[in-house]
Amino acid sequence: MKKTVLLIVLSFLLTKTYAQEYFPNNESIPNKTMNFTAFTNARIYVTPTQVIEKGTLLIQNGKVIAAGTTVEIPKNCTTINLDGKSIYPSFIDLYTSFGVEKPKRNMERNPMYDTKRTGYYWNESIRSEVNAFENFAYDQAKAEELLKAGFGVVGTHVQDGIARGSGTLIALNNFDASKQLLSDRVSNHFGFTKSATTNQAYPSSLMGMMALLRQMYFDLDWYKKGNSATKDLSLEALTNNEKLVQIFATEDKLNSLRAAKIAKEFGLNYVLKGSGNEFERLDEIKKTNSRFIIPINFPVAYDVSDPNQADQMELKDLRFWNQAPTNLKVLSDNGIIFALTTDKLKKIEDFRTNLLKAIKYGFDKTKALEALTTIPAAILGKSDQMGTLKIGSLANFVVTSGEIFDEKTTLYENWVQGNKYVVNDITSKDVRGTYDLTINNEKFIWKIDGEVAAPKSDISTKDSKKVKSKLTISDNWLSTVIKSNDTTKTTFTRLIGYIDNTENLLGKAILPDGTETKWSAVKTSPFVKTVEAIKTEDQFKIMPTTFPNVAYGNTKKLEAQTMLFKNATVWTNEKEGILQETDVLIKNGKIAAIGKNISDASATIVDAKGKHLTSGIIDEHSHIAISNGVNEGGHNSSAEVTIQDVVNSEDINIYRDLAGGVTISQLLHGSANPIGGRSAIVKWKWGASPEEMLYKDQPGFIKFALGENVKQANWGITNPTRFPQTRMGVEQVFIDYFQRAKEYDLAWKKYNTSGKKGKAPRVDLDLQTIAEILNSERFISCHSYVQSEILMLMNVADKFNFKVNTFTHILEGYKVADKMKAHGVGASTFSDWWAYKFEVNDAIPFNGPIMHNAGLVVAYNSDDAEMSRRLNQEAAKAVKYGDVSEEEAWKFVTLNPAKLLRIDNKVGSIKVGKDGDVVLWNNNPLSIYAKAEKTVIEGVVYYDSKKDEENRVTIAKERNDLISQLLQEKNKGMITQEPKKTEKVEYHCDTMEE
Repeated sequence: MKKTVLLIVLSFLLTKTYAQEYFPNNESIPNKTMNFTAFTNARIYVTPTQVIEKGTLLIQNGKVIAAGTTVEIPKNCTTINLDGKSIYPSFIDLYTSFGVEKPKRNMERNPMYDTKRTGYYWNESIRSEVNAFENFAYDQAKAEELLKAGFGVVGTHVQDGIARGSGTLIALNNFDASKQLLSDRVSNHFGFTKSATTNQAYPSSLMGMMALLRQMYFDLDWYKKGNSATKDLSLEALTNNEKLVQIFATEDKLNSLRAAKIAKEFGLNYVLKGSGNEFERLDEIKKTNSRFIIPINFPVAYDVSDPNQADQMELKDLRFWNQAPTNLKVLSDNGIIFALTTDKLKKIEDFRTNLLKAIKYGFDKTKALEALTTIPAAILGKSDQMGTLKIGSLANFVVTSGEIFDEKTTLYENWVQGNKYVVNDITSKDVRGTYDLTINNEKFIWKIDGEVAAPKSDISTKDSKKVKSKLTISDNWLSTVIKSNDTTKTTFTRLIGYIDNTENLLGKAILPDGTETKWSAVKTSPFVKTVEAIKTEDQFKIMPTTFPNVAYGNTKKLEAQTMLFKNATVWTNEKEGILQETDVLIKNGKIAAIGKNISDASATIVDAKGKHLTSGIIDEHSHIAISNGVNEGGHNSSAEVTIQDVVNSEDINIYRDLAGGVTISQLLHGSANPIGGRSAIVKWKWGASPEEMLYKDQPGFIKFALGENVKQANWGITNPTRFPQTRMGVEQVFIDYFQRAKEYDLAWKKYNTSGKKGKAPRVDLDLQTIAEILNSERFISCHSYVQSEILMLMNVADKFNFKVNTFTHILEGYKVADKMKAHGVGASTFSDWWAYKFEVNDAIPFNGPIMHNAGLVVAYNSDDAEMSRRLNQEAAKAVKYGDVSEEEAWKFVTLNPAKLLRIDNKVGSIKVGKDGDVVLWNNNPLSIYAKAEKTVIEGVVYYDSKKDEENRVTIAKERNDLISQLLQEKNKGMITQEPKKTEKVEYHCDTMEE
């Protein structure tokens, strides 16, 4: 064994190259030592699972030479006895901005639509050419914070933009600058944030950022194939960085799913930097098969002592404070591979505190060590260089007094590349305990506690009066300042002494009058550290995660059931009309039977006598449940973006819609530009993931807009710069884009029919989408008010040989109903909204019935989070204002929007074979007294009024329990923060992200 170790050592020495040995050496005598350092008698964690007891670690020139129990110590070796101490690999943090300054935000007001750069990608949030090492400056102070926390290596990059460029790998070597740069380009970074350096208007939304990423990857592929006539330094950099670790900062569980979606589309393998709320969507997170970088910046407890402030807190925020410390355990227990990061911590010293808290809440210690050592090293592809103490690895390790994740353990030293950084003096003697102190014949009781390297002094007289004192220890010299209890004047006694024997301390005292004398302290009892371990019975109860993890979330994922509604008044929306005392059977998610005396032994029977059963309400125009922006208004056409990317399954408005009988909504882009984004048709499956909510095989729709919004008349900016700014300019936008899309489509058809010979056209997601309209593969829902513009768009459509599918709002539709009928367009309008802006002045409440009587398919929509909960009452207004029959009025919010959305073959009426999307009402659904008792989608009960009442009681109790926990935290003296009310943005057509 000894011969083997020596052969390894010699081999290592012969093959060793000395990095940057050509650097000038200003020492008077050049240092050419080749000395070894041996750490003996230590518990050595070579890896998190390979532990050597009473072993020796041998290092030389910044690397590990050997680790074992039979290591032969060379002659020219410094030996350090670490009997009773432990050695662990130093930690690795992959995600920091260490030594890299974040660009300052551009404060220009007016939006810019073109780039000021030359030779780079057209969008300034694509900054892939940025290299962190080019602007890196080693931060000594920050390095010391990280070293004290146990870190030896950090990855760093510029945290700005969507494509952020390459990251660099830095050794926290405070002693040898020539060895700090381990790798200039080790990672390639992305994120869902616009660059701070640009005032380009695009992208302004999350869906715009996702579209930009897709376009970037298509452009990259096209560029790599040699199709571009010009050089693009941003795309060149992306090409050069393709083999690096691809790290995507998502900062939210749903964004992690979105990034994973893009990765799947383009065959990428992102490492996802998460946020700490991954446990809330665990199943979906697992399905990404991604590796993660997880922060542990747990929320500070809220001060809820003021009931008024406490009432402002949402349950989800109270609950997240309670559940967040379990995230690491949940991820680990479910086999999700992750590294840990200090990112988002206000103080690096909180890292250990939070990690120990996570361990108390069940996170395995070995897994914790792996997440800080072997896993980040593996993610970087550098397992042979760091993360372990195997032969050849960097000599990056920490020396501790015991188990590294024990509260009592002291971290003494952090060695990086063989250079020692002292965290706490390892030679310090432990003077903690209780002593009888004598100063100039005066007796005191002296209690010393705290940490070994930072002890605290507590002195009292024999009659138990406290005496203020401060104790410091350095190089085993003890120094104490004692303040007298004399109220007439402030005087001090100073003690100094060398610590030789911790049972008997002694030294020199300088009394207040300057007289010198002796002092002594005899230990009467040893120090016993009080560790407030969390006992099972004392630990805060962890609230169960719901789906979604907000108020009214489901305790488990809901499943379809066979349901038999008996003796209901059934509004079929079919030729059968309204059926009395009729049964409806829903089985396997479909309507299986309609009639009298139906039976099914497997069915749950619902007594519907005296109640009304209808198909679910369909809202053709909604903006709820959208994440981070309903408008991508940076360009006059944003056809490349899609709401399907940004469905927010956590929005409480989904539950409220269900309570109002809504089962399907079309989530539309806003009206900031003439050609908006693609829509998402969703079924409100409360508790499901965003992808599960999307209507399967849905037809493609896109939002167009006319009027004030698109020409920026009401944007509130002094000098609008984006075209168009007039109504005639809006028409020209449509003509220009349809012509370009037509030419684009022809170019691709020609290329494909030629066997893909020659230069391939560039994929343009914007024009590609508009071409789908020309090919009748996508349909327009157009925001509209004024009759002249309504006619204009139909004329443009006729010119390019397609049909407008739906005019939404369409408040002057009654003026041109005959022209709309001739064109074949439907109408989705409001019941009685008018005069809320100038172009609505001619709106009348008879608009819907007039269009209906003209033979148009007419629907009422909400366009509003509050109105969507009472669309049944909106439908009733067609009866009031136009003498429309109740049966036909009900179709305004059920069958007719289904027709407009081209899904009436599956939903919109109660018919055998259609989806089991039904609502049971306690009254005529058009009545203001009607309430939905059950809302069912594909045989799953997503809303039940009785369960809702039970939920209210459960929620109140949970809030009370959480507030009680928070009050206990404050009473313990824990740091708290002021309660914050979550400000919600309810999106409307014209809402723009800040």
